[in-house]
Formats: sequence, structure tokens, C-alpha cells
Amino acid sequence: MMKQHLIVLGLLGSLLGACHKEEAHKEELPKLEVTTPMRKDTTLIKEYVCQIHAIRHIEMRALERGYLQDIFVDEGKYVKAGQPMFKIMPNIYQAELMRAKAEANAIQIEYENTKALAEKNVVSLNELAIAKAKLDKALAEVNLHQTHLNFTDINAPFDGIMDHLFVRKGSLMQEGDLLTTLSDISKMWVYFNVPESEYLDFKARHEDEKQVKVHLRMANGQVFNQQGVIETIEADFDNKTGNIEFRAGFMNPERLLRHGETGNIMMDIPYKNAMLIPQKAIFEILDQQYVFVVGKDHKLEQRLVKVAADIQDMSIIESGLQDTDHVLIEGLRRVTKGDKIIEDFKTPDKVVPELKLYAE
Repeated sequence: MMKQHLIVLGLLGSLLGACHKEEAHKEELPKLEVTTPMRKDTTLIKEYVCQIHAIRHIEMRALERGYLQDIFVDEGKYVKAGQPMFKIMPNIYQAELMRAKAEANAIQIEYENTKALAEKNVVSLNELAIAKAKLDKALAEVNLHQTHLNFTDINAPFDGIMDHLFVRKGSLMQEGDLLTTLSDISKMWVYFNVPESEYLDFKARHEDEKQVKVHLRMANGQVFNQQGVIETIEADFDNKTGNIEFRAGFMNPERLLRHGETGNIMMDIPYKNAMLIPQKAIFEILDQQYVFVVGKDHKLEQRLVKVAADIQDMSIIESGLQDTDHVLIEGLRRVTKGDKIIEDFKTPDKVVPELKLYAE
């Protein structure tokens, strides 16, 4: 009898131990936070590296040969249209002009005499015509030498900022020698390259690109205080890079931007009814992006997703999820595919504020 009692007690102990193990196993299931994707109209800010150019940027060159007599403007100074900038020694050109004027005056007298004789029928009309032609030629020579003399005064063709001086006072100039460059920075042209796929998406969104507004992030990270407009798209793609060049125009009333600067164009890309999930729900394996989705029997499934873009703490999902999927957003490193969990479900409107607080 004693042995029978011991056997019964042993069996009861085994059953109780198994029950305790089963309860302990149930208690070991982690309780983790999950949520569903949310739908919302949102906007992504896409940035493109850009080059900033003055609307007019020209080289100023000598039009005549001679010594540089004067420089009236220093480097980096703002000039007004018509303002004197350089003067080439004019002595030779003044002398040539005086000689041409003297010859023209002599021919003018000859012409007047011939005209008087022609009126009295002393000379023929042909002789009068020849005298008139000589006079016209002499006057043309005067105009030519006057033009050469004018070219010794080099004035600003438009309002702008003068750049580096390539010559110094007293330099012997040859025709065509570079003096400086002049930039009209009242308005800036900003060039940036767009990949082919993004160009096609852009054209699908906008029938008229000239209505698209953009912003400029300068090299110091600050956003330029003037809004720009896309003005044109180049005709051809660059076959080597697969990009096409856009040009945006920015007014520059405070003359902050200068020719040759760099920055980033900021373009708003709207997403209608976008599917959003927290970025922290996504993990990568071999350059592929995945999320854990709670399936049947509370088991985790590893789901491949395609992310269109990231916005702050959220990611826009292009494919791979359904609106009703329960997505794991907590404890991703503590679980693997096939694990069972206890769901701590939170709606997206409760999850998003917590993400912002966590980020801060």
C-alpha cells in the first residue's frame, strides 16, 4: 500500500510540474506594441544639389590696344549701368580722329565748290557725285576713328558686381585682353540635375513646370528668404548620368547670392493618401527592408516592403502591406520570424505623438 501511495504522489507531482511549466511558458510570451498603417495626404521635401549662376555673367575685354590709364572701380564693388570702369590711353586715337576731321573738312570745302560750279553748269553732275562720294567716305572715316576713341572708355553695360581684376594700371593692353568679369545678380539662375525616373514623376504631377515653386538651402544650411520658380527644363538627358537639368529663377534683392555658389534645391513632392508606418518598425537584411506582421496564432511573419520615402519619424510604404496588418513597432531585436507574442495594440493616432516625444 505504501508503494502505491508513493506512485500516486509521484504522478500527481509530475502533473503539477507540467502544469507549472506550461503556465511559465505562457507567461514568457512577450507583450509587444503593434499598430496598423495609417493613411494620410503628406508632402516629401526632395533636395537636389545645385549650382547658382548670375542671370548675366560676362567677360569685359579691351576693344583697343594701348596702355591702361585708369581703373575706376575696385574688385567686388557694385556698379551702375554706364558707370566708367576702365580707360585706355586715348592719345593715338584722339590724334587719328583729329586728322580724319581735318581731311573731312577739306573734302567738305571741295564738295561745296563743286556743287556751286555744278549749279552754274560749269562741271558735270558726275563730278558732283564723285565729290559727294569722297565727302561721305571722309565722314565715315571720322565716325570710325570716333568709335575707336570711344572704345578707350570702358563703361558698365548693366548694373552688377565687378569680380577679380586681371590687369593693373599701366598694363599694355592688346585688343581682346581680359579686364574683369561683371555679374548681374539681381536675379539668379539655379541649375540642378534630376534623375530620369523623378523627371517622369514630376511631369506626371505638373502639366506646366513654370508653376512649380521651390526653395533654396544655402551652403550654411539656412533656407534663402526668396521663393523660386522652375523656369525651364533642358532638352536632352545626359546619357552618362541619366539626368536632365532643371533651371529655377530666384530674385536676389539683397544681393546675398553670388555667381558660382552652391546649395540644395528643395522641391515639395505630394503623396496623396499615402500609407505610413513608424520608421522604427522597419529593419534591413542584405539591402532589403522588412517589417514584422502578426499573423495567425499570434505568430510573427517577416514581410518584405518597399519604402517610397522617409518623412520625419514615418516611412511611406509603396507596397508590401495591407491597411489591416498589425505591424510590430517595439522589441524587434528580441524576436525572430515565427515567434509568438502578446499584442499591445495601439491605434496610429496614439503612436504618432509618442514617436515625436521619443525623437525629442
